Amino acid sequence: MTRTGAKPLFRARTLARITAATMIAAGLSGCMEGTPFPSGRSSFTPSTMGLMPGKPGTTAQTSAIISDLSGRVSALPASGPYAQISHAVLSDAKGTAKAELRVARLTAQAKSKNWLPRVGPTVTLNSLGDLATQLLVEQVLWDNGAKRAERDHAAADVEVAAVTLSREMNDTIAAGLKAYINALKAREQAAVAERSAAKIGDYNYIMRQRVEGGLSDGSQARVLAQKLSEMRATAQADRDTAQAAMTQLQSMTGQSLDGLTGLGRIDLPEVLPDALAVTLARAEAGRTEAEAKMARAGHLPGLSAQGTAGSGKPSVGLALGVEQMLGFGTRDTLAAVEASKEAAFARVAKAKQDDVQDVAALRAKMMALQSRAARDAKVVEETGAALEMFTEQYRMGRRTLMELVNIYENYAQMAHAQAGLKYDIALIKLEIARKHGILINGSSI
Repeated sequence: MTRTGAKPLFRARTLARITAATMIAAGLSGCMEGTPFPSGRSSFTPSTMGLMPGKPGTTAQTSAIISDLSGRVSALPASGPYAQISHAVLSDAKGTAKAELRVARLTAQAKSKNWLPRVGPTVTLNSLGDLATQLLVEQVLWDNGAKRAERDHAAADVEVAAVTLSREMNDTIAAGLKAYINALKAREQAAVAERSAAKIGDYNYIMRQRVEGGLSDGSQARVLAQKLSEMRATAQADRDTAQAAMTQLQSMTGQSLDGLTGLGRIDLPEVLPDALAVTLARAEAGRTEAEAKMARAGHLPGLSAQGTAGSGKPSVGLALGVEQMLGFGTRDTLAAVEASKEAAFARVAKAKQDDVQDVAALRAKMMALQSRAARDAKVVEETGAALEMFTEQYRMGRRTLMELVNIYENYAQMAHAQAGLKYDIALIKLEIARKHGILINGSSI
């Protein structure tokens, strides 16, 4: 049995042994850092495979993806209805991407220290039935780049989480603005439909008077009454659409925004940044590449220094081995690892191609709507002038009431459609900005 008075002396000696073993392991890693472990392949050099990744460089390296995201400038104005809605929906958002980003950052911070020696307890039972408790200190000297790949993988996780957070925030803002724009569109079209219904109501009153006076038959009165009902139904449907959109916006913000009016601006830059789908594919490709490097390193031999200290005799030695046992399928496994990297970068190229096609289609649609808006505005104006002429001819008895009603019905339909075109254009701009993550300043994410 160990005497009680000897415990402090035993602990001091144990601590000294642990410190000595750690210093020896670190010293061996420093000696080995310039000498690659022979792998049997001339292409495995310290620059391509990496020694014990050693201490990461003292100069902080900023992720290109993170820098790109943080440097994006919002296409929305700093004030106005769009700014109020953006602030409101983000304040009430309940997304999970922010928490996932924090987890990824903490994980990356932990992985950044994976080059340091590891210390852990070991308990062994000898042949005499006595327990031997020791502390094991292990320092990786040569790992074919596995530790560096672990750090790269953790950093790529942070990039993926950052892109996901940017996408979540842009999607949230876009959903709120889309509801607001749809509400404005429905309100304006409802106003057009209500004015048209009131005008057709006047014509319907005249028709009833003519039927009562025997100047018109009942069939024309029924047709006109049907037109009036359809126009009133259109106005009611627009009012319902506007109310539903504002209710959706209120549920997203937790507050009433009925007082907001008017369209805001969406100033798209001449050169759009990469779409968030492309940035996400690039971040995932980096993570896949790191996973491939870790998988490859697991099939290659590694070297580590180990030291033990404790109740037994301290010892220092070298350990050589592989994490993954070799087998008949090892060659195919390594080929699959390389193929996974190629597939990841192919997904980046495909995401770029899809974005180019989508943006081209959206821009073409927007230009078509702009041309149509200008053209329809002119047609509506000309039709309105023709309607006034028809009204004068009707008063002079040269046109029938139903002819006048048909002309006005065409005018009302064109005015109703033309009233919504500017909002459709705004929705396309909103979609382009959402896809490219410029609905919020990157520095504020």
